Amino acid sequence: MDREWELRGRIVAEAGTIDDGVVSVRGDRIVGVRGFTEWVAAQAGKVEPEFVGTVLPGLVDIHNHGGFGHRFDSVDAEEVRAAAEFHQRQGSTSVVASVVTGAAEDMVAQTATLREVADEGGIAGIHVEGPFLSEVRCGAQDPRFLVDPDPALVERLLAAAGGRLRVMTLAPERRGFGTVARMLADHGVVVALGHSDAEYGAFRDALAPKGFGTLITHLANGMPPLHHRRPGPVAAGLVAAAERQAFVELIGDGVHVESGFGALVFATAPGRVALITDAMQAAGLPDGDYRLGPQPVRVTDGVARVPSGSIAGGTATLLRCLRWAVRECGVPLAAAVRAATATPAAALGLTDVGDLRAGLRADAIVVDAELGLRRVLRHGQWLT
Repeated sequence: MDREWELRGRIVAEAGTIDDGVVSVRGDRIVGVRGFTEWVAAQAGKVEPEFVGTVLPGLVDIHNHGGFGHRFDSVDAEEVRAAAEFHQRQGSTSVVASVVTGAAEDMVAQTATLREVADEGGIAGIHVEGPFLSEVRCGAQDPRFLVDPDPALVERLLAAAGGRLRVMTLAPERRGFGTVARMLADHGVVVALGHSDAEYGAFRDALAPKGFGTLITHLANGMPPLHHRRPGPVAAGLVAAAERQAFVELIGDGVHVESGFGALVFATAPGRVALITDAMQAAGLPDGDYRLGPQPVRVTDGVARVPSGSIAGGTATLLRCLRWAVRECGVPLAAAVRAATATPAAALGLTDVGDLRAGLRADAIVVDAELGLRRVLRHGQWLT
């Protein structure tokens, strides 16, 4: 039988912050979260655990293309495992692996490889970004492979994913969007809207409750700027999130959006913001030449770009994004933690991660007063 052990520190969880609390772990599960005084009263005579620092839930990154030289858009399962393990050791104990637009055969093969690693528990699911996106707002998505939504390709992707496809990003203005969105929703896949040039009304109608969309892919990136006479997808996404009909992703690396915009998003849609990295192969590595899908990427001063000049994903970790939200956007720690844990988990229906409470996975990170990483616990095992 698995032994029970304790992790003591300042606990930041959905239920609130405990300045001195104890997380009890048995096997790969949390079995209790209590204040230290309460724990002592119930555990008379037991050796008191050491206070280790601030304990946060394991971070949940639902949009990630790779890191430390490794890619998720790969047919090499070892490369996929290595990319996931890098981010896990940086505090993202749950990572949803993202495939970018490419040739249909490649996307299907990559999805099948990700399924293998997901079946092992190495990743928390699969995100397919494209190829049903806007050419006008393609960003780092290779425009050569963008097409209208194709039910036959979706069937192939669903089959390759074997139930592990969590989310797919589509542009609602493309012909055939409604048919494919319904297909995905019927299979339990989250419909995300992004890389879109749609007007406000069309974008809003594609979101719940009128439409199937419940997530906005990297808000403000891959869409026209917010303007008072053309509010577009940014305003539509914020309204839907404020009305608690949708969640919005926000790339918190300090490159994709300015901190004032980040503050606006958090203030407009509390509890509906999911911090993401949109990390790519170069995350954790120096400037240089890398790849994202079919395209070459040059990283200069930590910023990744494809030859067209578009930003090509991020190079940050999710813990760094959390620090950005706190330090640069002025978001309270508890709200920033929620945006990197419980909210992204809720957005994708990941029911056993994203918080510190009994019954969930024993995923946690220990940080210092500056939110620097000290230790990572994943599935009840220390990674660092």
